[in-house]
Order: sequence, then structure tokens, then C-alpha cells
Amino acid sequence: MRSRTFTRTAAVTVAAACLAGATAAAGYAHDTDHRPSSRAWPQHLIDRSPDLVRPQALTVDRSIGSRRAAQEVHLAQQLYTFWNTGEQKYLDAAVSPRFKDNTLPAGRPQGPTGPAFASKNFRTAVPDLTCELSDLLVTGDKITARLVFRGHFTGTFNGVQGKGQKVDFNAIDIQHVGTDKIIEDWHIEDNQTLLTQLGVNG
Repeated sequence: MRSRTFTRTAAVTVAAACLAGATAAAGYAHDTDHRPSSRAWPQHLIDRSPDLVRPQALTVDRSIGSRRAAQEVHLAQQLYTFWNTGEQKYLDAAVSPRFKDNTLPAGRPQGPTGPAFASKNFRTAVPDLTCELSDLLVTGDKITARLVFRGHFTGTFNGVQGKGQKVDFNAIDIQHVGTDKIIEDWHIEDNQTLLTQLGVNG
């Protein structure tokens, strides 16, 4: 999951935006409207289907309206369920055929086949890979996510056989949502930590 680094300042800004202020846990969103009735609204944005990952913390821009907000939260749940399971159907449901990766790593195909390629290769090294959707920020037509990937290096990576080493590293994504699906993204992963954990960081 190596990627070209887009500006570190941008990554820090994204992470700060995702974590700043009052983010609420388990399906609640930060809400500047303090009327009591407004507190129930964010709970209904999360699709609670048992097969989908759920954000541990959710921050939502109320100005986009509940329908659009729920759509974007659902797309995020589908996309990160794909990363959590490797199942193609979730990727197909989340991204447009016109999808573009703006931080495309060398060797990864452009378009919607890129994430599928990356997931397959990564699971060759870490078959039990999981993706935790730790923080989800929905603002306008953008989704920002802080992710935690975990698993064990029991497969192979660049010809190196794993010995069960624990994998636990972070990533930040920005997804741009079109009319009904994600149309482009920017992403950065903590590759230094990952390679060290794999024992291949020479």
C-alpha cells in the first residue's frame, strides 16, 4: 500500500480536521446546533447492517442535509468494509467507474481496479488484514477518514516470508463524492511503520 507522499502539511491538516473539536463516539456527530432535538439526527446517518464497518467517531457538516450526509456516510462504510474484508462487491458499490486515484503509487493501476489490486497484494502478505474506521469526517462533498489497519504478517512480501509479526498502522484518506459514488481520492499511509513491522525496512 505504498503511495507517493502528497504534502505532509496537507496530511497533518487533514488529520487535525478529522480529530479536532468534539467528535462523538459510536454514531454521534459533532453538532454546533445544541437544541435537544438535534442530538438524535446523527444516530440515523449510520447504516447498522451487520456486514458493514461503522465509524467509531463521526463528525458531520449539518449544512449538507441529512439525506446527503447519510449517503456519504454509507459510501464510506461500503468503501472501508471493502478494505476490511477484501470483498469486491463493497468496492463496486462505493466507487464510480470514473474513479481516479490522485496519489497513485507506482505499479498500481489507475481507476477502480487500483484499490482491488492493492487489497489483493496486501492480503498476500497479511491475510487477516482488518480496517478500523476510527474517525469519519463528512463535509460538503468530501469524506475524510482516519483508518487503522491491523493483522499479522503470515504471508509473503517482496519475497520475504512472514513469521506472524503484528501489523498495526494508520492511514488518512480524502474521498470526493460525486452524485452517487466516490469519484476521486487522495491518501497517505504510514509506510515507514508498516515496513518496520514487516521487517523489510532496510
